[in-house]
Amino acid sequence: MAKKILIVEDDMFLQGLASTKLQKEGFEMLVAGDSTSASKVLETQVPDLIILDIILPGETDGLGILKKVRENMKTARTPVIMFSNMSDDANIKKAKELGADEFMVKSNFTLDELADKINELLKKNSLAS
Repeated sequence: MAKKILIVEDDMFLQGLASTKLQKEGFEMLVAGDSTSASKVLETQVPDLIILDIILPGETDGLGILKKVRENMKTARTPVIMFSNMSDDANIKKAKELGADEFMVKSNFTLDELADKINELLKKNSLAS
């Protein structure tokens, strides 16, 4: 069964590119363009991994979604990659404190590298289960 990836990204072009790439890698994609949509997806779905931008329209930002993910028993152990260009030390520190597994700066990584990191985290998470 295909692993489910939730990508929360308000840049529709990047969201489309990443979704297409990850579908070709064999993943089932769930997408949200804002924090409100992400919250709704997380009410009904338990993704195997979440990719989160920090700056999002909606009720909260990506860090707020991360906090909700970690507080929910169903998603508390779900690997989360913060995928953002907001790469100042304060945002990276806050993301790590809230439980992000990785912080990837969008402009520094290719989609192939993102796919490799997803596979690495999913493998690590399945070994820990």
